Amino acid sequence: MNISRQLQRLALNEDINFLLTNRVPRAALTRFMGWFSRIRHPWVRDVSMAVWRAFTVLDLSEAKKTSFDSLHDCFVRELKPGVRPVDPRPEVLSSPCDAIVGACGRIGDDPGAQVFQAKGFPYPLADLLGQGVRAKAMIDTLRGGSYVTLRLTSSMYHRFHAPAALSLEHVTYHCGDTWNVNPIALKRIERLFCKNERAALHARLEDGTPLLMVPVAAILVASMRLKAVDVALNAQYRGPHQLPCAARYDKGEEMGWFEHGSTILVFTPPGISLSDGVDTGRRIRMGEALLVRRS
Repeated sequence: MNISRQLQRLALNEDINFLLTNRVPRAALTRFMGWFSRIRHPWVRDVSMAVWRAFTVLDLSEAKKTSFDSLHDCFVRELKPGVRPVDPRPEVLSSPCDAIVGACGRIGDDPGAQVFQAKGFPYPLADLLGQGVRAKAMIDTLRGGSYVTLRLTSSMYHRFHAPAALSLEHVTYHCGDTWNVNPIALKRIERLFCKNERAALHARLEDGTPLLMVPVAAILVASMRLKAVDVALNAQYRGPHQLPCAARYDKGEEMGWFEHGSTILVFTPPGISLSDGVDTGRRIRMGEALLVRRS
């Protein structure tokens, strides 16, 4: 067995994985990685990418660029035009990103609008979104609707796109921790998504239907960029946390990116439910059918 396979097997051991990715100085390690990944030196880039490849399968055949200036440059890579066709059906909300589907299903009718991060680990939307007037109004709208958790792994394409033609009206930034958001941590840390750094994207579809997307950052990836907000949202951000927007996107248009990979939570009101075949564990690509309006 080669070293790469041995390292990958080691990373899959739940106890070791949890210790290595969570029982460490998460904030300091994340800041260091943010700096280190941007070093533009061929030796640093090549060694970093070799280590990265040792832990995962990294396929760059779809990347728009054929060479990268730094590790970060590879993390946030764009894709060649046309490699992610978007489902054109008007009733379909497409996946905003490449991902593995995590917990998904129906949003609770209870006051907190309970959903799950993993089996047996519920969390209320009130904890995720906070207690502001806008958050409370969104929770009231979403009760009885649908939710889906989309986990981006480190080797995936890290940009996210509009699942339908929509208007982004408001962004609420929540500073927080940098727990790993892999399934191992989600089974051990209660309300993990509510603890981590995240941004709540309040949007409306063309007919006025509300849509909520929440990109959640994680260890090594506590930074996200939104095209509608010209700042990096991360631990160093010192600006206002309530960010009004007036940005319109066509279906499939890029909305932003993670600085590495993490999770996007998608919430819809009643009348929109999971597309056929969308279930926990499925790999999905940006543009494929994720949710569907039911007549």
